[in-house]
Amino acid sequence: MPAITTPFTPGGDVDHDGLAANIRRLMGVGATGVIAAGCTGEFWSLSDTERAAVYKTARASVGTKGTTIVGAAAITSTGVLEALHAAKEAGCDAALVLPPFFAHLTDREIIRHYEAVAADAPLPIMLYNIPGNAGNALTPEIVDVLADLDPVVAIKESSGDWLNFHRTLQICRDRLRVFCGPSSTIGVPAMLAGCDGLIDCFPNVWTGCIDLWSLVQDGRIDTAWEYQVRAQALTLLFTSGGRTLYPATKAAMDHLGLPGGGTPRAPLAPLEGAPLRDLLLGLDRILDRRETAA
Repeated sequence: MPAITTPFTPGGDVDHDGLAANIRRLMGVGATGVIAAGCTGEFWSLSDTERAAVYKTARASVGTKGTTIVGAAAITSTGVLEALHAAKEAGCDAALVLPPFFAHLTDREIIRHYEAVAADAPLPIMLYNIPGNAGNALTPEIVDVLADLDPVVAIKESSGDWLNFHRTLQICRDRLRVFCGPSSTIGVPAMLAGCDGLIDCFPNVWTGCIDLWSLVQDGRIDTAWEYQVRAQALTLLFTSGGRTLYPATKAAMDHLGLPGGGTPRAPLAPLEGAPLRDLLLGLDRILDRRETAA
């Protein structure tokens, strides 16, 4: 399930036409659903009204052929629940819920936050562990507790730490569906270890990241490893040389003529100069352009 971008118009509004076109494209090349208004979707830049509108566009664009999961991040449990109710009203299937961010919390405080959300959650919850962004980690020990909350049905494990991912998988695989977040770097080993799915931003640029799943399921392991190496090269390209992931993703989409790119919202800034030039040169080296927008 691709973690999709949120495109914006030149005037700064959400570009719902571009959002819908990107989702339809990805569903047409094998995605089984999408994650909208998450980290890749620049959720932190969206107002509550904008986020609720993104939920509706995502649900309508996925249609009945896939799963729509949307980000419901907020620092307070009240904020998360407000987002969950908006997602429910939009017809979404589940919501991706970060731990509270910015404030550094104890394990018990994180658990109490999720308990408060779970008590009134109108939708199933996918936990989201991305400590590099959130500042608070869902350790395997915390997930072991949260897995017993009724609305919690899955986790997107995006720590990027293989040992943490594998320990989480081992602890809760019989109670939760475990999705590998950075599948561009560890998707193949995560699948071989028994994860339930992949969620990543790179399908926005290269649909080979969607193909990783079917390659492993079909036993084409050698080809899957080849795709993994290319995805790792993309990860390095997008996060080095003065580049960060989300502006680089949108710049790459623009370069490849794909919907859903454009200018990120401040404080993110579009790439320019050498970082942009080197990104485009690297893309052309790594990718066969025919593989990006089938």
